[in-house]
Amino acid sequence: MNIFLTSSFAEVVDLFVRFTGGECSGKTVTLIPTASLAEEVNSYLVAAREAFVEAGLVIDELEVSTATQDEIVSKLERGDYIYVSGGNTFFLLQELKRKGADRLIAEQVRAGKCYIGESAGSAILAPSIDYIRALDDVTAAPELESYTALGLVDFYPLPHYRNAPFDEAVEQVLKEHGQVLALRPFSNNQAIVVSGGHAEIQTSGERG
Repeated sequence: MNIFLTSSFAEVVDLFVRFTGGECSGKTVTLIPTASLAEEVNSYLVAAREAFVEAGLVIDELEVSTATQDEIVSKLERGDYIYVSGGNTFFLLQELKRKGADRLIAEQVRAGKCYIGESAGSAILAPSIDYIRALDDVTAAPELESYTALGLVDFYPLPHYRNAPFDEAVEQVLKEHGQVLALRPFSNNQAIVVSGGHAEIQTSGERG
């Protein structure tokens, strides 16, 4: 599987270009902004769009919550990459499950398509999102019956480590779940890169 998990995509786009071997230019990214609908601030999404364009990618937007089943299937199949934005993790999972997109995305990623997550989009790859409660308002997803997530990684991505305004919430998660879960805290200028079954944290600006 090829997975690129971020806290803030725009801040690590250089790592993404390197991750793709510089071959992302001209490719299409299926951009899923769904998680941002439950949030008032979406400057990170604006920044991510700009970063994709600057890296030469073509954006094909897929708003899962309002898309038809056919649209979801065709757009996910057509894109070279799948990007799932930040926002409310619980609302995101609710909508993906409601439309069956969680299953479709997992199938595509298992088949080798590159998945790019940002914040909430990174957290939903964990086995469950119950651990992220301190960061997101669970009441944004009244129809979500289970916190079981996509389970494409066996660890729990914990975005925005030591980054305001989430620093205290992240510390709370570490305190509550650190002894029990395989938490992977990473900051806004880092990415968790999963390739060939191996996961490593990379830091933007590093020369590797």
